[in-house]
This record gives sequence, structure tokens and C-alpha cells, in this order.
Amino acid sequence: PSFIEQSIAIIMEDVVKKATDVTEKVCEWRSPEQLKELLDLELTDGGESESKILQHCRDAIRYSIKTTHPRFFNQLYAGMEPYSMVASFITEALKPSLYTYEVAPVFTLIEDAVLRKMMEMIGWEEGGDGIFNAGGSMSNMYAVNLARYHHYPHIKELGLSAAPRLVIFTSRECHYSISKAAALLGVGTKNVYVVGKMISSALEEQIKTAKSEGAVPFMVNATAGTTVLGAFDPIEEIADICEKYNLWLHVDACWGGAALMSQKHKHLLKGIHRANSVAWNPHKMLMACLQCSAFLVRDKTHLLQRCHSAQASYLFQQDKFYDVSYDTGDKSVQCSRKPDAFKFWLMWKALGTRELEQRVDRALAMARYLAQEVEKREGFRLLMDPEYANVCFWYIPPSLRNLSDGPEFWKKLHTVAPVIKERMMKKGSMMVGYQPHGDKANFFRMIIISPQVSKQDMDFVLDEIHNLGKDL
Repeated sequence: PSFIEQSIAIIMEDVVKKATDVTEKVCEWRSPEQLKELLDLELTDGGESESKILQHCRDAIRYSIKTTHPRFFNQLYAGMEPYSMVASFITEALKPSLYTYEVAPVFTLIEDAVLRKMMEMIGWEEGGDGIFNAGGSMSNMYAVNLARYHHYPHIKELGLSAAPRLVIFTSRECHYSISKAAALLGVGTKNVYVVGKMISSALEEQIKTAKSEGAVPFMVNATAGTTVLGAFDPIEEIADICEKYNLWLHVDACWGGAALMSQKHKHLLKGIHRANSVAWNPHKMLMACLQCSAFLVRDKTHLLQRCHSAQASYLFQQDKFYDVSYDTGDKSVQCSRKPDAFKFWLMWKALGTRELEQRVDRALAMARYLAQEVEKREGFRLLMDPEYANVCFWYIPPSLRNLSDGPEFWKKLHTVAPVIKERMMKKGSMMVGYQPHGDKANFFRMIIISPQVSKQDMDFVLDEIHNLGKDL
């Protein structure tokens, strides 16, 4: 216990207090070679002293990125969430695995309660089914597998030799996990048809093309909150097409699902109640500790169970002394599974739906504030009006401001963001991501989530980018 107490003291001081302090660095950057020198990575035959082990803990914290820092804007998750962090500590200490009620009674019931509440938010009044799993990519893989099983259940036993050429439709902006799922499940990446912009006429055109080639369309993936731009596909229109052609509609709302908590913004996901399945990650906008990812299914005929069950007799005995319908593990492709729902449940209990709604509203209001500031400032140019909490913009250094908008200008501008990013990381003042997109030059993508973030922080970001790049 004394080692645990001492390490908790280090976590409290170096992570909880320091890493959320705006005056501290977001990161203490070192190259891989430097870091190998600084850290003692060698594993040896003999154990080390407690004081040395505590020093390893300090070093691991010191050289890690502080994603809980108010000026970490790099990913689709950020900020310190105290309730879900405590929930994480509890589950790590208890070490349950969520396959049977027998070994995880409390967490089995909590997962069920959270999934039901999330379904209510989606608008499935009749309920449905679902499972928490190891991330949004996994949820999207579940969707592809379930959609295929729904159309061709015999593939489970007979394999791909029993399947026609199946085709998935998705937008160009979708998450890369859709093509990964197609590769992993044997659908094939070339059978993922990309619809430029997910408008119903373009989608219908692609469906007809696939059919004329003798392929069998079986699923459409709509994205609610794209990774780069935070854009939303028109779910209602897509649902019409899916009904017309009897296709499974999956909505990847890993990022955008949080808008369902907000009366003001849930219109972004209008029509989501018509989806067959939904992926939603509370560890993103709602700030639950990583990872916390739900896959939800509208079907109530135990489709998840039938699709994935292997009926392991040592785990899912049917002659147990309690109601075995609470043994949910056979729905999952994982065996060991963490009780991630507890992180969301404890936080929701502590804050209530209203506070979670305010968290979403505040982040989106802050994104709008930043977009307005970008438009006001010389040298900054907005890529598009933000639909969500992604604010995408270019910084144009003074040396490029008199150039006309030709190939030469864009070629030079493309090199600006990477240099500013390098300087930013080495200084450790903040973290903001950048990327190219389509044929567009590198731009910054700011993600705003944490309620710790203020308008002053937004102003700081723009000032800092200017200061780091004005000499380029």
C-alpha cells in the first residue's frame, strides 16, 4: 500500500495539478533518440528499488503529452474529467472483465443502463441492443459485420465462399476504419464505393452502378461529425435511400454523437433514429476517460448475439443459478472487456444531462468565437464555417500576404503549418493539429472540447501561431 500511496501522490501533483495548469507546458518534447537516452527502458533479471520505480513514474509523466492541458487542441478528445478518471481508478483496482454477470455484476447492470439511456437519446423508443468496445474503429467494424450477417447469415458458418460481391457506400470524408473493416472482414477495400458528397442523388447513382456490375449493395455508412472538418451527412435523406433499396444504415457518430445531448444542436443528427446501428464515443466531446466507445443497434431480435456468439461452455453455462440473459459477453468479439460504461455512468450521475448539454453548447459556442476571431485577423483565413467544434484555418505569414492566390502561393503556404507545428511542440506552449485535405494546402485544425478553455485561450492560440510563424 505505501508504494500505491506514494504513486497516487505523484499522480495528484504531476498529472492532476500540473498537467491542467495553463502556465505549465503541454509537452516537454524530445526526439526518439534523446528520449531513449533519458529513459531507462531496459528490462532486467532483478527487480529495482521502490524509489527507482517511483522515478520511472515521474519520468513517464514528465515526457508524456499532457492531453488534459487547457491548450491541448490536437485530437478529438481533451481535458481532465475528474469523475470518469476516478471511475477508471476503481475499475483498474477491481480488475473486472465484462463477459458474465458472475464476475462483473455491478458493471453489467451499469453498461445496460447507459446503453438504454444512449438509445433514448438517439430516439429509439422501443430500445435496442448494444455493447461498449475498444474504440470507434471497432464499432464501425461491428457495423459492417452485423450488416453483412443481417443480409447473409450463412456467411458466419460457410465463410466468404458463400457470399456474392458485397458493396458498402460511404462518403469521401468518412473515417478510415470503414476501409479497414472491409479489408479485415473480407469485403475488400475496392468494394467500398465512395460517394463524393453524401447527397441522395449521388448515392442512388452509385447503388445503381454497383447493381449493374452484378454486385450486391448491403450497407451505407453515414458520418455525423467527420474527423477533419466536423461535417455531418444528411441522415434523413440517406435513410430514405436505404429504405428504398433495403440497405443497412450505419451512422458513425463517434465524434458528432454528443450533439444529441443538446436541444440546440441535435438537429445536426436529424433522422438518426432511422439508423440500424450507431457508433458513439463518449470519450470524445463528452470527455469520459479513454476509451469509452459504444456500438448501438436498433434490432431487438438478439442480432448481435447471433452474429458473434460462440457459446463457450466454460463461460456461458446455461444452467447457472441466476438469469443468464445478463451474461452479455457472447455478443462481443472480445472476450476480456473493460467496464468502460462505468466511466460515462459515474460522470453522468455527477453532472446530470443538463450539465453534459451545457458542455456541448459551450464547446460549440467557443468554436464559433474562434472562427469569428480568425475572420477578423489579418493573415488568418477560414477554410469553412464550422458545423461543429472543428475550426479549420490557414495562417498566412506577412511574406506571403502580397502574393496572388495562384499555384505559387499555395505551394509556399503548404510549408507554413508544419514549421509552426514543430516550433510549437519544441516550445511546448500548446498543441494544434494540421493537415492537407483533398487538393488544399496544409491548414490548422483546432478541436475545442474542454470546459476549462476560455476565450483568452482562443486568443492565445491565434497570437501564438502568429508569433511562431511571422518570420517565415
